Amino acid sequence: MPESHKVSSDAKTQQSVSGGDGYPEPTYAWYVVGVLTLAYMVSFLDRQVMALLIDPIRRDLDLSDTQISLLLGLAFSIFYTLLGIPIGRLADRRSRRGIIAVGITIWCFMTAACGLARNFWQLFLARVGVGVGEAALNPSALSMISDYFPRERRGRAVSIYNMGVSLGAGIAYIVGGWIIGLVNKAPPVELPVVGELFAWQTVFLVVGLPGLVIALLMATVREPSRKGRITVTDASGRATQDISIAETLRFVGTRWRTYTTHMVGMSVVTIIGYGLFFWIPTMFIRTWNWDITEISLAYGLVNLICGPIGVTLAGTIADRRYRRGEKDSLMRVCFAFMLIFVPTAAIAPLMPTGELAIVVLIPSAVGGAAVTAAGAAALMMYTPNQLRAQVTALYYFVINVLGLTIGPTAVALVTDYGFGDDLALRYSLAIVCAGAGAFAVGFLIANLRYYGPAVTEMEHAEAG
Repeated sequence: MPESHKVSSDAKTQQSVSGGDGYPEPTYAWYVVGVLTLAYMVSFLDRQVMALLIDPIRRDLDLSDTQISLLLGLAFSIFYTLLGIPIGRLADRRSRRGIIAVGITIWCFMTAACGLARNFWQLFLARVGVGVGEAALNPSALSMISDYFPRERRGRAVSIYNMGVSLGAGIAYIVGGWIIGLVNKAPPVELPVVGELFAWQTVFLVVGLPGLVIALLMATVREPSRKGRITVTDASGRATQDISIAETLRFVGTRWRTYTTHMVGMSVVTIIGYGLFFWIPTMFIRTWNWDITEISLAYGLVNLICGPIGVTLAGTIADRRYRRGEKDSLMRVCFAFMLIFVPTAAIAPLMPTGELAIVVLIPSAVGGAAVTAAGAAALMMYTPNQLRAQVTALYYFVINVLGLTIGPTAVALVTDYGFGDDLALRYSLAIVCAGAGAFAVGFLIANLRYYGPAVTEMEHAEAG
């Protein structure tokens, strides 16, 4: 039996202009997806570029791997996760495009502020600021996309948006590595008022500030009308469309099995993803003596090419199967690609040469991008309009508390305190990927039992 909580359709749901089905004209809808994907790409570029700067930051600020992992994960995730939920509630009621524009402005300035840091705590606080800005994006963006596309086309649209992860990471590696190659041997830069800057500090300034152009692009995005609004029955038996925090918790709580297995399963997947993103460049440098420009180009191209392939395959296959009547198509596609992602992620660090490791990382990148895209899209299929941004924020809260906090730090802790040897980083990465992968498989298998009925229930609610 599906988990239940009485819902019904909103007969007065507003309709968008242009589309005969009440949704915006497809060409413009895809333009909005393009702008939002570009914003997501910039956000991931700004958070990810630090992974290429680990060794110079360690050297110039005299930090350990564990301290670096805290900068990569905990510092960013503290407010990225905590502020996401109140921002999500705001996005379910106010202008989502305005919230995104403000968020972009904040994270771009704070990325640049990372380039002005003089010690661990200053850099830590700047990374916290990056997380504060980026907390505004995903809840608002996924909610908007769901109001631009009907169910049968939503999986592909959300998947394309999630292409921003691969594009951002790929560009971070390629452009960041190129910039590092140019400035790494250059003398420190002297700026008025700011003073002397190391090469790695210059990279943050160069990467951070141009993203402000994306904030201006949000002025071309129209706020869509909200579709699929539902009426819920509160504890007193009264029907309402204005869902309170208590009712939000009740709605999610009655479906706790679906949401918990979904969110925790994806959070374990995220542990693997962030472990790879943050430590692969350093692993290649330490294990196979690759130059930072070599690994940044190679791994950047892997993500830049394979990520879009993965998200396109996931969204296209899931939408096609959904139209054939498979209500749980997104989660089944997610699980199928995870069976590719996990083994290759764990095996790649153990390859005898860097070249073979890159080859194995190709299917890993395809599978990881597909899993991430399908998992996020799946959430939109059984969550009502009034709660999409809030539930999305809760989703990213859960996956990032574990993924961003545990992923990079677990690898560092195994290296520092398990092996006590910097050269053992490859084994630490393989252990974390394999262990997390086993848990991910278990949770997502459990989710398949609940996900289909939850989607069917929400379809009936929206249809009235």
